[in-house]
Amino acid sequence: MIKTEDLFDEAISLPLEIRTKLVEKLLSSLNPSQKEIDKLWAKEAERRVEEIKSGKVKTIPGDRVFKKIRDRCSS
Repeated sequence: MIKTEDLFDEAISLPLEIRTKLVEKLLSSLNPSQKEIDKLWAKEAERRVEEIKSGKVKTIPGDRVFKKIRDRCSS
């Protein structure tokens, strides 16, 4: 029987590419993906990136956004 610590040590010693695949499999086993939803989110993300690249929308620096939120919360 493999002890948990031995399993962890063995996993950590794996090459990066294999550890990455292991992490992805473990995460997906905790929260199985919903392929259609994942595809829709990927499509939405691509659309938003294209809007930014084309200049259709303008980004707002994160510090300005968070300041605005803090100012609203303190009012």
